[in-house]
Amino acid sequence: MLRALPASSLPDMGSSSPGTASTGDGTGFRRPDAASRRWVEDLRDRGAAREEAIERLHLLLLRAARFEVARRRRVLPHVRGGDFDDIANQAADDALVAVLARLDDFRGESRFATWAYKFALLEAAVKLRRLAWQGREIPPPEPGDLDLVPGAGPSPHEVLEQGELIVAVREAIASALTPHQRDVFVALALNGVPIDVLAERLGSTRGALYKPLHDARRKLRGELARRGFALSETRASR
Repeated sequence: MLRALPASSLPDMGSSSPGTASTGDGTGFRRPDAASRRWVEDLRDRGAAREEAIERLHLLLLRAARFEVARRRRVLPHVRGGDFDDIANQAADDALVAVLARLDDFRGESRFATWAYKFALLEAAVKLRRLAWQGREIPPPEPGDLDLVPGAGPSPHEVLEQGELIVAVREAIASALTPHQRDVFVALALNGVPIDVLAERLGSTRGALYKPLHDARRKLRGELARRGFALSETRASR
């Protein structure tokens, strides 16, 4: 049975640690601590040291994945306990492959265990989000999607202004965006579809979806500004 681990059992999630020292050359680069250097050396070894290090690393990643699964499992009450175990193991396996592939990216800005731990947290979170959307259809853009915009305050002037803005946003989405930009923006920004889920459904990647999302927001800001609505960067990105 999976259970949430106590905070004391987790690696330090800070950006630095007592065992991480500066090189002192003014570049801001931090030399990995001794334990982190040992991790990297063992994982690059061609003999028994590498096999032993991989086994230890997998146990660390499995602990991280189980922690993330236990933390999120309450939002998936329909999933059986054994399925959660499978997800944690799959996440640890995928995280191990990712860590080994990106070993050269480790710069010592945190402890190696902390750096690697985050790979398993991400893999577990992605798998759980996909599971939550399994069997669910991603709704196509509809005129009513703009009803998801939060309501205005009590002031009549604010109500009128908010109504005008919603109409302007709806028209801008329909006229200023390409069909692909519109689908991506509505799914991610309005319907709350996780980006990795949308990427999987579209046969794309997270990175490939960031551009149409960014372009859609840029076009909407420009179109709304042209219509006399001056939106702050924070408000426009919601």
